Amino acid sequence: MPTPAYPPEPSPGDRIAVVSPSSGLPGLFPRPYELGLARLREEFGPEPVEYPATRRMGATPQERADDLHAAFADPEVKAVVASTGGDDQITVLPLRDRELLRARAKPFFGWSDNTHLLAFLYDCGVVAYHGGSVMCEFGRPGAMHPLTAESLRAALFTSGPYELRPAESWNDVDRDWADPATFESEPGSRPGRGWSWINADRVVEGRSWGGNLEILSWLLMADRAIARDESAYDRGVLVLETSEEMPGAVEVFRILRCMGERALPRRFPALLTARAKSWSFERPNSPREAARHATDQRAAVERALRAYAPDTLAVFDVDFGHTDPQLVIPYGGTVRVDGPARRITVTY
Repeated sequence: MPTPAYPPEPSPGDRIAVVSPSSGLPGLFPRPYELGLARLREEFGPEPVEYPATRRMGATPQERADDLHAAFADPEVKAVVASTGGDDQITVLPLRDRELLRARAKPFFGWSDNTHLLAFLYDCGVVAYHGGSVMCEFGRPGAMHPLTAESLRAALFTSGPYELRPAESWNDVDRDWADPATFESEPGSRPGRGWSWINADRVVEGRSWGGNLEILSWLLMADRAIARDESAYDRGVLVLETSEEMPGAVEVFRILRCMGERALPRRFPALLTARAKSWSFERPNSPREAARHATDQRAAVERALRAYAPDTLAVFDVDFGHTDPQLVIPYGGTVRVDGPARRITVTY
């Protein structure tokens, strides 16, 4: 397995592909999608390019794979961005052309169900980017969050170190994309409390791997996009986040226990855990219930670390998951976790 390498970054004015490898939600909810396209074009500069399945719900796995291949093969397209996530990208994974994606490597931005493609690109030796979907980040009501916009701009257009900063305020309470009133103001927020650190007496620098915890469990079950020689992950930085399905503490621990039984967590001397999503339309938790969910989920991660990777340097509540704002993490790129200084620096 080759060491992941950074593909060339685009410039303002370049063409950027917008694809839907997971689901055609832009067809169901055009308002955040159109807003995201406009911001990408007007505030960042690139020209978005759509593909046949980008707005189509029910597109087959082959149709979605064809869009990806067309986007990577087009020499005029300089980067690829996911419209949003979904839940069945695993069906697209075996249809992807490994040699094409490696030979025509471009920056890919996506998260959640797009963990499938992020892990696949890592296995191909290509650095990608965890974060920055069109509908969620670019299409945020009111305005893009400043931390999100700054991180996305740096990841898209620059090369070199970028220091992540804890959000002073954050949000995970969604509003209905089908309601026009949703887009008349910015989302609410609550105060941030900074990051929490364990075993913060050292500095770890390595290549990142991980993503959405539920998707990683599917990849491990299906044995897809997982390195045959897991020593490829040695001395890396594990990054984990959970989705709007809000897995409980028992499920989180069981997934991490299974990973531990195959000795994965101990290969990573550092772990970044994203702030837990603690509200959804299906489970509209009160503030107290939301706090309990997040506390229980963190306790599950700590329990797994004690059992399988007790010496790991761990940081909790980093803003790169299903909450707002969202910082971009280079997937397969260099991440430096400085415990004594309480600093996290990524390399775009």
